Amino acid sequence: MADQDGPYRQALGERAAALHPRLESYFSPLPPGRVGRGHGVLTRIGSRRPLRVLMRPFQARGALYAGWDEDVPFEVTNRGQDGAVVAERRFHLPGGDWVMRDRVALAGEGAVEDLIGAPPALSAVFEVEVERGALVLRSRSTTVRLSRLRLRIPRPVAPRIHLEERFVDELDRQQVSLSVDLPVLGRIYEYRGTFVHHIEEEP
Repeated sequence: MADQDGPYRQALGERAAALHPRLESYFSPLPPGRVGRGHGVLTRIGSRRPLRVLMRPFQARGALYAGWDEDVPFEVTNRGQDGAVVAERRFHLPGGDWVMRDRVALAGEGAVEDLIGAPPALSAVFEVEVERGALVLRSRSTTVRLSRLRLRIPRPVAPRIHLEERFVDELDRQQVSLSVDLPVLGRIYEYRGTFVHHIEEEP
């Protein structure tokens, strides 16, 4: 497939046809001069654990939210950039707005790499699958990127990151859920919610 197919469709190849039609459109490359915009509500975001204090440097870089909140309105903007997808998510938290940024690019056959934060504080390589019409990402490796530090976390202790995007016909909305689990400790971070999405001309 050509670079113009975007990272998700390149990673999936012919399997992209198994996506829900609305997701197949969502993960297709944006036409020139167009931008994708969405808005919705996260039923929950963050971490319930004391580890939240360790997440503060990542929050400052726009990678992880070092708190816990529910029913959080948000907007997302997606743009195509040199074969990658660049996203900005603005969360309207009780203490003020927080912005998360990431860049997803192809990382070899069947995989994508997500650079999370601006500048990136984390990177993760995901295997890309389709399950019952939903796009499913499972982490293959995770790297911490703070200052000059580049630390690839050894697989036995690496976080297991699972992201799923599906379209719920009954709601006419897209549903997103992400979880981060550590061996022994279990769930350390998550978010989940629904949103609507449309494509418009870039201002």
